[in-house]
Formats: sequence, C-alpha cells, structure tokens
Amino acid sequence: MSAAVTDSGIAPRGTPGGRGTRRRRVTIAGASPRAHPVGITGGPSNRLTIVMALFTVYTLLPLAWLLINATKTQQALFSSFGLWFSGPFAFVDNVRQVFAFDDGIFVRWLGNTLLYVVAGAGGATVLATFAGYGLAKYDFPGKRAVFGVVLGAIAIPGTALAVPTFLMFSQLGLTNTIWAIIVPSLVSPFGLYLIWVYAVDAVPYEILEAARIDGSGEWRTFFTISVRMLAPGIVTVLLFAVVATWNNYFLPLIMLSDPNLFPLTIGLQQWNLRATGVSASPIYNLVITGSVLAIVPIVVLFLFLQRYWQSGLAAGSVKA
Repeated sequence: MSAAVTDSGIAPRGTPGGRGTRRRRVTIAGASPRAHPVGITGGPSNRLTIVMALFTVYTLLPLAWLLINATKTQQALFSSFGLWFSGPFAFVDNVRQVFAFDDGIFVRWLGNTLLYVVAGAGGATVLATFAGYGLAKYDFPGKRAVFGVVLGAIAIPGTALAVPTFLMFSQLGLTNTIWAIIVPSLVSPFGLYLIWVYAVDAVPYEILEAARIDGSGEWRTFFTISVRMLAPGIVTVLLFAVVATWNNYFLPLIMLSDPNLFPLTIGLQQWNLRATGVSASPIYNLVITGSVLAIVPIVVLFLFLQRYWQSGLAAGSVKA
C-alpha cells in the first residue's frame, strides 16, 4: 500500500510562506475516507448492538409479562396493563393456591416431571456417553454405517416419530404408563453424536495406551480417566437432555390420559383449557403462576451448569 501527497487547501494569512502556502495531507492510496465511519450511531458494530438489543427485548418480553402478571389477582389480571404491576401483590397467595388447587395436583405433576427428567434425561446422558465414547475410541466393522444411522436419526424430528412410537407402545400395552415417557427419552442421537465428536480430541489415545500398559482395564480406564476428560461434554449433553425432557409436550399428550401421570407441560395446558373454555373457571392467575414455578428449576439448573456448558461448546474450537 503506497502513500500519496495531496493539496488540501490554503494556509491562513500571516503564516510563513504567505498566501501561497498550502497545507499538505498524506492519504493512503486505495483507502476511502468512508471506510472507517465516524460517529456514535454510524458504525456497523453499533448497528449490530442495536439489533441485538432489540432481539434481547423481544426474547425477554414474554418472561417479563409472565413475572409481572404472576403478582396479580384474578380481577387485576384482566383490568390492568399487562406489562406493569397493579392491585395488591398477590404472588405469595397465588403460589399457595397453585399448590392447594385440586387436592395439590400441581405437586404431583412436578414430581412426575422430575421423575421423567431424572430417569429419561439421566439415562439418555449415560447411554450417549457410553455409546459415543465407544464409537470414538474403538474400531469395529460397520462403524461408518452406525455413523450414518446416527446422522439420519438426528435429521428426523421427534414429532415425526411420535405417532409410530404411540402405535408400538400401544401394541406393547405400555401407553398411559410412566414407561411411555421414560423409554423414548432414553434415546438421544444428538447427545450420542456430541459425545462422539467431543471424545475424539478430548481423550488422547496416548493416555489410553499408557493406562493399558500400566495394567488398567477398559472399564477402570473409562471411569477414572476418560470420564474426567469428558466432563464438559457430558454436562452439555445432560443440560440439553434435561431441557428437552422438561419441555416435552407432544409425546405425553398422545401417550398419557391419566391426570396423575401428567408432567407440568400437559397439566398446565389442562388448567389453561379450564380457564379459557366455555364454562371457564377463574384460575387464569394460577396458570400464570404455575408457569413461573415450572420454569424456575430449569433456569436454576442452567445457571448452575452454564460454565460447564460454555466450555463444552468451545471444546475443540482451538488446536495447538
């Protein structure tokens, strides 16, 4: 890149050289003065910040509406502005009504959801860890075929398999049971694939060979060495599985008919139908408060595992 000297005007009177003296400005050949915009709102980074701020507001607005209206009574809920507080602070009273309504069915739904998450998401994480690690560190005939099956399973949405799963479980007599939710939740193709690609670089072959030379068996090596190296990936898969199982709606909707087996997603939907149906019950404030209580555990879990989740996503992005 070369420099060029250009005249940019006449010097003021009284300066050395008199009227004919010109100021000189050095510019870089090929550079445009507009290439680096000056100003608070004119730069690309500032425009991007504004766009991201708008997306943030758009994302947090429903949550703000939910939290604000959970503090209102049934009467104030429909007689006030939705994005501001009004009337007496009724959040504590709403929480009491949620847990006491319909003989405490909300507690039952919460317990069912925790059961499905612990058994389904926990089991899916364990199976994905075993399978992904084995596929990453062991060679066997048909490995490429397994890889193709896993990718195909990831490409198929879960809702497309809901009806065939229902028909299969109906023939087995497992519909309207907890197994109709737990067993399908144990399969996590994306979790398996994530552990697979993570274990390839996270667990070096040299460490495994050193452990074998020292006489360590495969199971001992896995639990004492590999699991520690796979911890960020395992936590990441666990977080994704927990969120997917906690928010699972369509599968319980078609599998379950007993209210005592409903998770929170289906139970709150049943309350919403009772609050908005033809013979509506005045429980809309309970629906909103119950929704707030339903998201608290998953938010706490996400914040607790966030550092592991971030390190798991960044793993393998930088190589020495």
